[in-house]
Amino acid sequence: MSKKKIILTGDRPTGRLHIGHYVGSLRRRVELQNSGEFDEIYIMIADAQALTDNADNPEKVRQNIVEVALDYLSAGIDPAKSHILIQSQVTELTELMFYYMNLVTVQRLQRNPTVKAEIQMRGFGDSDENDNKAGTPVGFFCYPISQAADITAFQATTVPAGEDQEPMLEQTREIVHKFNSTYGPALTEPEILLPDNAACLRLPGTDGKAKMSKSLGNCIYLSDSAEDVRAKVRGMYTDPGHLQVSDPGKVEGNPVFTYLDAFCKPEHFDKFGSCFVGKKSSFEFHSLDEVKAQYRAGGLGDVMIKNFLTEVLNDTLEPIRQRRKELEQNLPYVYEVLRNGTEAACAKAAQTLAGVKAAMKINYFDEGVLQELIKEQEAKYGKAEV
Repeated sequence: MSKKKIILTGDRPTGRLHIGHYVGSLRRRVELQNSGEFDEIYIMIADAQALTDNADNPEKVRQNIVEVALDYLSAGIDPAKSHILIQSQVTELTELMFYYMNLVTVQRLQRNPTVKAEIQMRGFGDSDENDNKAGTPVGFFCYPISQAADITAFQATTVPAGEDQEPMLEQTREIVHKFNSTYGPALTEPEILLPDNAACLRLPGTDGKAKMSKSLGNCIYLSDSAEDVRAKVRGMYTDPGHLQVSDPGKVEGNPVFTYLDAFCKPEHFDKFGSCFVGKKSSFEFHSLDEVKAQYRAGGLGDVMIKNFLTEVLNDTLEPIRQRRKELEQNLPYVYEVLRNGTEAACAKAAQTLAGVKAAMKINYFDEGVLQELIKEQEAKYGKAEV
């Protein structure tokens, strides 16, 4: 088992990354990467897992690999400090998953709340001869086992993730415990690292839905232009009871304030305080708490707050957008980053797989192993006469 501090994290390549990804994990990954506290960092583009519900459209997944890689690099992931890898190219992961399948029951997978929620969200159902529902693909159903293979292959000690992934990490720990107790201590038990900002645990969509999702069309993407951001913020859901500027407003459950909790910094009030100056009312704020207090009291309109949020978001996203434009003109560099990161990941996963097979005593062709087996058989059946 690893004594190093190792991170494994990543995303399914379903398209460009949005600000929910950024505050939920990507921004924290950059901070952890630059902290110097970790010995190894692996960031996975989980294309094989994306195929579990996109098997009929592999070209979509293939194209999205580049989109995700561009977002990683533009947001600050440094290939000199972190390995960006493509999951399907690390074949050891598939073999590990196969062995782990024997350690998990169907009933346990059915109880996994993350799997149940994802199955419902994608509209999978139990198919039979009397209905037209599409059943759940086995590959998708086994997603927790696949994730356990990903995490343990790199002997990860730390998995930065949102709270919705806690059931998946718990199942990984169960698999690690079962393997180590059955075969010997070959695997490392990981811990989840949740965002330290409560607003980042689950960023709502611009429409007020509980989760920002590409399929729901309620995302602000890292690569959105300044005008795209402005238009999306302008149309954001706020407090439905705040009909007049003079009305007291609710901050809790208001996506505009949730976004400000996640992105607003003290210096933004010096830079964009003019957003709160208007013909009918003007305010001078120095903190987000002051803005919230005024909104609750009434007199502060949604337009002012949305204008301020637009400036905050664009201030955050502009360096990312500019870096992405540069990278889009140098795609061979992006390819090399992916190739080098995947090669490093393969080497690490191969070490783990060798340890797993040794613990399971299926490493027959390792030096001396088969010879020892032959000796045991000779002792049992007698040595053949020449």
